[in-house]
Amino acid sequence: MSGTLWVDVEDLFNYHRANPRPSGIQRVAFEISRSLHALRGATGTVRFVRHEPFRDSFRIVEWTEISELFRELTEAKPPPEKRPSGRIAPHSRVRQFVRELVYQLPESVRIQATEALVTQERAFRAWARLFGTSALGIIRAPLRLTRLSGRSATPNISDARPGAAFADLVTPGDTVLILGGAWAHPNYAALIQRHRERNGLRFALIIYDIIPLRRPEWCDRGLVRLFRAFFDDVALRCDTILPISRATAADITAYARERNIILSGPIVPVPMGSGFSTAPPATAVSAAIQVPHTDRLPPAGSYALLVSTIEPRKNHILMFRVWRRLLEEVPREVVPTLVFAGRVGWMVEDLMRQIANSDDLDGKLLVVEDPGDAELAALYQGCLFTVFPSLYEGWGLPVTESLAFGKPCLIADRTSLPEAGGDLVRRFDPDNLNDAFAAIRAVILDPKDLARWEDQVRREFRPVPWSATAEALLAALGYAVNPAREAGQNTCPGMVLAEPGTGA
Repeated sequence: MSGTLWVDVEDLFNYHRANPRPSGIQRVAFEISRSLHALRGATGTVRFVRHEPFRDSFRIVEWTEISELFRELTEAKPPPEKRPSGRIAPHSRVRQFVRELVYQLPESVRIQATEALVTQERAFRAWARLFGTSALGIIRAPLRLTRLSGRSATPNISDARPGAAFADLVTPGDTVLILGGAWAHPNYAALIQRHRERNGLRFALIIYDIIPLRRPEWCDRGLVRLFRAFFDDVALRCDTILPISRATAADITAYARERNIILSGPIVPVPMGSGFSTAPPATAVSAAIQVPHTDRLPPAGSYALLVSTIEPRKNHILMFRVWRRLLEEVPREVVPTLVFAGRVGWMVEDLMRQIANSDDLDGKLLVVEDPGDAELAALYQGCLFTVFPSLYEGWGLPVTESLAFGKPCLIADRTSLPEAGGDLVRRFDPDNLNDAFAAIRAVILDPKDLARWEDQVRREFRPVPWSATAEALLAALGYAVNPAREAGQNTCPGMVLAEPGTGA
């Protein structure tokens, strides 16, 4: 196929406005973009666009701006304020005074008054977050422009006409690749239809997962509505759908069948790369990594690691319960500290309260919030093993990331996780406390077996470069790729690419 591949990166910019660290989707989107730019950016075959709401169209954005934005997301930042001690402290004087006043009210209105006060407090916090996010966005924009204006990029065809408009350069047969969370766009389907009719554009959609459709109980209701409307409308109009695993491909096929959705094009899974270009190399010696704020990281060799946003689907509560039981049944000095590394997300108020009320499992549980890339590398390199008990995934980046660092990983035996881990991981039932406890207890009590397992991971794991992901994506869209790449080399553990039109 000839023509330009226009990569929609609007989601990276939207995410950057409100979040200090990239999530898995943003990391994958950047790695794919970076590899596509490296492969085809100099020829002008691959270019990048953002949304232009006033014209209901796209506008060209240069790679230098995308790279700078992601650097800001991954650069070292001061750690968040330390969470309050888990010890249960008495109420403040002001709060105690308010409680005494409320208690003097008639019993019939006491509950309503308490609810009103709690709601008001939450509203004030929400407004504070809103104003903080808005101010941060206003500050970041001119800073980024200032940095870019003083930076000279390597000349290439994609940067040769920085003033050119998308409408002037797009030609029939070009393809727009929808790379991130485009469901935030109020009517992406209409945008697709307009450009298909006006410019003869083709559209391709990468799908990381359809969890809001298959398991809405783990998502905000607003997200479920947005995602369902987006998928039902946009999937119908896309020429190619590119899921990141066979499990996600099967989910899409099943959902489309259940909803009587007739897809316009084939479903072609693409392999996921392992590791990230912004992190220190996995082969580096732990002591050689210069990690800021090491005072909040545990000593190497003393902990097990779970890397993930803390949310219900990731099943941190299971690990909390497993470690509670370990501390009851195994000598305390044998039990490693459990580290949760990631952003504290949504619908986990009860879990975080349990962690605090238990005094962080009496010091055997550590939450490292929003770790930087260097901190993550140090955490991986210093851990005994990793766990990933997630109930539902589109792929499982923490699994391949753990293996890339040579670290054994115990995973849930669900959805795409066995695909990601292949034969190098050990599995347990994430709905069964006894099964998870037995699997983790066995690893902890047999350090020689753990050492043999780690040696196997280091010998047998074959990392997949993100260039392989980019080449598989180009091939799925009909673009010629590097002939030196054999099809069998482009796969992750367990990944088998579907033939166009098979839907699996």
